[in-house]
Amino acid sequence: MIQDISSLKKEYCRKETAWHRDWKLAFPPSFREVAFYDAANTDIHRADVFTPSGYTIEFQNSPIALAELNSREAFYPNLIWVLNGKKFKGFKILKHLPDVDDPKLKDYEFCHSDHLSMVRKSEVMQGLPDPKILNFYHPELQGIKFTSNLYSFCWKQPHSVWYLATAKIIVDLGGHFLYELKQRKQLNGNYPYLKMLSRKAFIDWHTPPEL
Repeated sequence: MIQDISSLKKEYCRKETAWHRDWKLAFPPSFREVAFYDAANTDIHRADVFTPSGYTIEFQNSPIALAELNSREAFYPNLIWVLNGKKFKGFKILKHLPDVDDPKLKDYEFCHSDHLSMVRKSEVMQGLPDPKILNFYHPELQGIKFTSNLYSFCWKQPHSVWYLATAKIIVDLGGHFLYELKQRKQLNGNYPYLKMLSRKAFIDWHTPPEL
């Protein structure tokens, strides 16, 4: 690990945004811009934030190529992406969701639409071209409890590379809350959704208390 490479830091500072700097300033100085030497590729990887518990946090303000995403995820074993969601086009949080892992929903799959609805998994398995769409007023789903922190969303012009990420993804839309981008595995295609969490809690989780 290389912790002080002044020339690299100067080059990096010319490229980063105010959003990027504000995020880094939320963490102790010793956590920021920690550099690692990649012997396999004779290259330097510099983590935006590297925590004592071994987590790397990368703040991404712009779209990223799949090759670069794969490279960083392969190099850092415990990587967390924080994305500037304020720059996403056509991104909108929609409705509260039930617990996607609720046993009562094991025989159903969420529809890929802006309207919160489901289809029977058995009909998907049969390959029916038009499985019956059920909303949460339908007798089979009525009474399912909704959560306070899970949300559906729409993204009209998605950066689809993020759906291919294997590391945790946190979307920053501004304010006191963040949203973890998660996916429910389904036969009709993984269903992406958001899990809300406190910005302060996220920072506290990765910043040990002072001794």
